[in-house]
Amino acid sequence: MSTDFIAEPVVAIVVAAGSGSRLGAAVPKALVPVAGVTLLRRSLTQLAAGGVQQAVVVVPAETAELFDADLLDAPLPVQRVVGGAQRQDSVAAGLAVLPDVIADAEALVLIHDAARAFVPSDVVARVIDAVRSGADAAIPVVPVADTIREVDEAGSHVIDRTRLRGVQTPQGFRRSIIEAAHAVLSDTGTPVTDDAAAVEYTGHEVTLVAGDRLAFKVTEPLDVALAVAVAGGAA
Repeated sequence: MSTDFIAEPVVAIVVAAGSGSRLGAAVPKALVPVAGVTLLRRSLTQLAAGGVQQAVVVVPAETAELFDADLLDAPLPVQRVVGGAQRQDSVAAGLAVLPDVIADAEALVLIHDAARAFVPSDVVARVIDAVRSGADAAIPVVPVADTIREVDEAGSHVIDRTRLRGVQTPQGFRRSIIEAAHAVLSDTGTPVTDDAAAVEYTGHEVTLVAGDRLAFKVTEPLDVALAVAVAGGAA
């Protein structure tokens, strides 16, 4: 009898539903080109290089068709779905189509922001490896470089930054765990800021892995300038 190990398949939900208004862009943020390649295309390339085999791309309803050309000949099989009003709604829309994308109930699910287009492939691989090794959830983090002050009605005070970490994506989960967590959020109407918070809300532990400064999120025009510098080309 064969004893060959068959790794669980890996599918990514790529949230690309941002409008791009803060960038002043004429297209959705994920379709903003950097050195001739869109943020979405760069994200898909990095995910594929890190071990993702299929992707669900969640896009804005009002501009969904604009994504079709960019998804032609993508570096991995892709299904496009329409997102919701909030990020949490968009992730739920991606999760809803997983049964049509991959049958394996033990699949690993990565959830990634398309705006983190330069995430190194080894960060993606670390997230996958952590979940394959038994973590319910794994997220990449980086140390906080700035001094942070907490502000309240009484004034402000410095927080010990050595205890703080900035959270990045992709965040990885066992399929059953992330699906169940989002079902609970939907039933209770509980808002969360990211998917790690969703699984923590349902009682699961989150494992931290090393992130990378290159996994920065493109949000404002200055971030585009940084992205151009990282890409080594013209906007």
